[in-house]
Amino acid sequence: MKMEWTPQEDGLREILTLLRESQSPDTATQRAVQQKLEELNKYPDFNNYLMFVLTKLTTEDEPTRSLSGLILKNNVKTHYSNLLPSVTNFIKTECLQAVGDPSPLIRATVGILITTVASKGDLSTWPELLPALCNMLDSTDYNICEGAFGALQKICEDSAEALDADTTNRPLDILIPKFLQFFNHSSSKIRSYAIGCVNQFIIQRSQALMYHIDSFLQNLFLVATDDDAEVRKNVCRALVMLLEVRMDRLIPHIDNIIEYMLVRTQDADESVALEACEFWLSLAEQPICRSVLGTHLNRLVPVLVRGMKYSEIDIILLKGDVEEDDNVPDKEEDIRPRFHKSKTHTIKTSISNTNSAENGTDKEDDDDFDGDDDDGSLSDWNLRKCSAAALDVLANVFRDDLLPILIPILKETLFHQDWDIKESGILALGAIAEGCMSGMINHLPELIPYLINCLNDKKALVRAITCWTLSRYSHWVVSQPHDSYLKPLMTELLKRILDGNKRVQEAACSAFATLEEEACTELVPYLGFILETLVFAFSKYQHKNLLILYDAIGTLADSVGSHLNKPDFINLLMPPLIHKWNILKDEDKDLFPLLEWFFFSVYRGVATALQSGFLPYCEPVYCRCVSLVHHTLCLHMANIQNPDQCEAPDKDFMIVALDLLSGLAEGLNGHIEKLVENSNIMQLLHLCMQDSMPEVRQSSFALLGDLTKACFQHVQPHISNFLPILGLNLNPEYISVCNNATWAIGEISIKLAITIGRLGYVCPHDVAPMLHQFVRQWCISLRNIRDNEEKDSAFRGMCQMIQVNPAGVVSDFIFFCDAVASWITPKDDLKEVFIKILHSFKTQVGEENWKRFSDQFPPQLNERLSQLYGI
Repeated sequence: MKMEWTPQEDGLREILTLLRESQSPDTATQRAVQQKLEELNKYPDFNNYLMFVLTKLTTEDEPTRSLSGLILKNNVKTHYSNLLPSVTNFIKTECLQAVGDPSPLIRATVGILITTVASKGDLSTWPELLPALCNMLDSTDYNICEGAFGALQKICEDSAEALDADTTNRPLDILIPKFLQFFNHSSSKIRSYAIGCVNQFIIQRSQALMYHIDSFLQNLFLVATDDDAEVRKNVCRALVMLLEVRMDRLIPHIDNIIEYMLVRTQDADESVALEACEFWLSLAEQPICRSVLGTHLNRLVPVLVRGMKYSEIDIILLKGDVEEDDNVPDKEEDIRPRFHKSKTHTIKTSISNTNSAENGTDKEDDDDFDGDDDDGSLSDWNLRKCSAAALDVLANVFRDDLLPILIPILKETLFHQDWDIKESGILALGAIAEGCMSGMINHLPELIPYLINCLNDKKALVRAITCWTLSRYSHWVVSQPHDSYLKPLMTELLKRILDGNKRVQEAACSAFATLEEEACTELVPYLGFILETLVFAFSKYQHKNLLILYDAIGTLADSVGSHLNKPDFINLLMPPLIHKWNILKDEDKDLFPLLEWFFFSVYRGVATALQSGFLPYCEPVYCRCVSLVHHTLCLHMANIQNPDQCEAPDKDFMIVALDLLSGLAEGLNGHIEKLVENSNIMQLLHLCMQDSMPEVRQSSFALLGDLTKACFQHVQPHISNFLPILGLNLNPEYISVCNNATWAIGEISIKLAITIGRLGYVCPHDVAPMLHQFVRQWCISLRNIRDNEEKDSAFRGMCQMIQVNPAGVVSDFIFFCDAVASWITPKDDLKEVFIKILHSFKTQVGEENWKRFSDQFPPQLNERLSQLYGI
């Protein structure tokens, strides 16, 4: 007879002590507990103890029991494959017995544990789970029914695809009809669970659900006006998803559904209103939107504008009554981590994959409808933002037809005495900018001055949203006479960049960057004034807004180009940047955004814009980057040799430093040669290319390729060390690493081919005898580069070698023809040499043999040779 596992008293006492201590606010105690828990994981039945505390030890308080279950859940997640079968079976058995625990907290914890075991071990390894839970749904004990439903909802959420893909047991054929039966259960929690379970299978169009789609809709409509907010929320969520996947089934009821969603968008519970508001976003994407929604717009638009008003809780969370906070340092949690994307070269084009959306500089990214996009205490997505986004997309569908409804609302809200209503009107005006621009043009001469005036509003939240709305109309502003709108707007926006409120600073900086993109060289007359303001902001801004300020300066350089290359401007802009650069320590996290700024700015045009003016500032930037790479590699070596004493370094610093060096090499081209000569970058690069982290290798290969192009003389001595490493990284599993390795090999091959050509030019009699060994590969490499001086000198050398040793090219002459045809406009004297070689070869072999030979050419090659060289 099998003995049931029972805990030992000492072991149980020790674990209970640990669980109680882990709830201590003291971090040192928590750390010690964490370490002890890690050690206990070595004992096979430690997890049995945790399970026992969760499900059997009813004398303990619920938070301690639940904590035991959550620690067990983490152990299962991390160590599932190492658990003994006896332990796994014990957990499974106990879970199923505890599904209906009298405590809601314990039931919920058991549900989380069940779904973790199910997802880690695959549902097929726990065949009794679904039938057992399904049977429990019919229990007369409410706790068992509710606990089973809680577990099932989590399973449906985590394993929807696996359930749908199981065509052998077809669990959904049983589960879906079962769930539908509970839509009218007496308990609102059970009703909500039932709808929530079915909702998991809508988007993937599960066959079992599609079979019961009419019954699903019928049951949904029955609970549409449920008293419980959670039920109403799940109904709204279902209808939004059905809009995407089964519009055909909704069309017969569409008017009623629209009426229903109109009511729900105004639901007293904001979470329900938010779910309902998503409906308008989805409907706008459907081709039938215009025809089905047109007659409802007069009621929908006012609802959306009302939804844009800040709620009282929003204002509290946003510290809406705090006007001046620019002296308050940013909290760590307020600053979103920036994930640097290593530089990626696409083969042959050598274009860095750093578009604005990836860099987080996309001004049209309207996830920020109100300048509060990353306040840690406020949800990223709320009714206000959803309402604004819905108005935006509907404006793009209905265009100017929206205005007869909206203009009276705007007149009422924009000039309202309550600041929060006025603010929502300004947000609405910004939301329709794209879709209704042509219809708004007549109103802008009156509205833009009004908005510019609102930049001085006493409420910070009004000033912030006004910045955003004005940025949406910046294209029109720039197209008008400067004195009318551009100058006053620019003047006021620059004042707001120096606002005493951090939220306004952020909104003004972003808006100004958009204005820069629109105005481009129109800003040149005002550059001194603009730079003075932006530079002054350096001393004023806290960490988070500095990132946006860096971007605004980079965008300015992009927009005005070489107009920035004046000593006065350079002396204004660069010293504060370099000062900040110099005072930050290598391990200071604030260095990271500055490194990124230099990288993207060098890449996006600051180096190009400043041209020779940037050169004096290159050396400190270059040396700091080399030092960062060296410092990180030293820390990495120390960590490998002594992991207990030395922490592993943050390699992101090294990655951005490598990318910045890469940007400098590309931006400065030959000017970087002296800096490379006086540093140990080649030795460091050799180590970075062998790093275990793919992103480090990716950036290393990008730098190698850029240095190859900029100063090949310093790369050439190391090629025998570099090429084997590049070869090892031609692994498509790491696609970006592979791309950069391929690109670097290509750049080296071209430079080597150019070197051989130049050698042939200087001493053709020494090189020409080996012509047959390299001519084919040489021609393949050189045909892929554009016309330039390097290509010119290499081809002159090749032609000299062919004239010395014509026999060396005979077997590969088709490749020479192809390479010669790659020229767009060769210099006249070089063209004459090509014609001479081609025609003498044709004469040598005779007309008939030449025809046989040239018939092998692709049509384009024949055409090019005929056009360029008359052959």
